[in-house]
Parts: sequence; structure tokens; C-alpha cells
Amino acid sequence: MARTAVPLSNLVGNGSLADPAGTTLDATNDHSIDVSVAHPEEILIRVTNTAGADHTVTVKAGGSNPPAWRGGQGDVTATVAATSGATWIGPLSSSRFLQAGNVLYVDIESGHTGKITVFKVPRGI
Repeated sequence: MARTAVPLSNLVGNGSLADPAGTTLDATNDHSIDVSVAHPEEILIRVTNTAGADHTVTVKAGGSNPPAWRGGQGDVTATVAATSGATWIGPLSSSRFLQAGNVLYVDIESGHTGKITVFKVPRGI
């Protein structure tokens, strides 16, 4: 099945951004983040957890070389605390995590409920 896409929320240089609602976690299909308009080095991923147990989130290492010539360094896994926890992941290295088609893959552990939000940090402010 196709991964559930997560849109970018643009942070505002020298300004503010209301907290976005985020995308509901999809532990069945996992997620993709289109970074064709932002490098992985310019994004932060926030994952919340509304489940009663800690859960892990995995940013998958990139596919064949290129684009991810450092993909062999492996995935990054982060634990999100139970009930009302939130974990921030990133910025990330393009050379390690970029998949073909300018996307990142984020896998969600079974039973994990909550939201995922991706923030793009502005450059040159």
C-alpha cells in the first residue's frame, strides 16, 4: 500500500506559526515526507503518542546509492513516551535518509496512536 503523506508546515522566520493539527499516525501504511521543496537538513519531525505505552518511530535509511550514499549507516529510531509524550527528530542528513523520488520514509510501530507533524525551518532569515 501507499504510505500516508505528511505535509510540510512552514515555520515563519522572525514570525510565528499556530500549532498545526498534524497528520494522524498510520501504523498500517507508515508515512512519507516529500522533501522536493526542502532538504532533510531543513526539517524537524514531531511525533506524539496518545497510546498507553511507549512506542518507537523509525526514519528509514535511504535506498541505493544515489541518493543516499551513507544509507549504510542505518535507520534512526526514537522512542515516544506513553500517553502524552512527544519526540522531535531531525534535522536529518540527505546523504543518509533520502529515498528515490525526494522522499523520506517514517515507520510507525503497531499500536502507536497520535500525530506526526513535519516543520520546515526557513533559510536565510
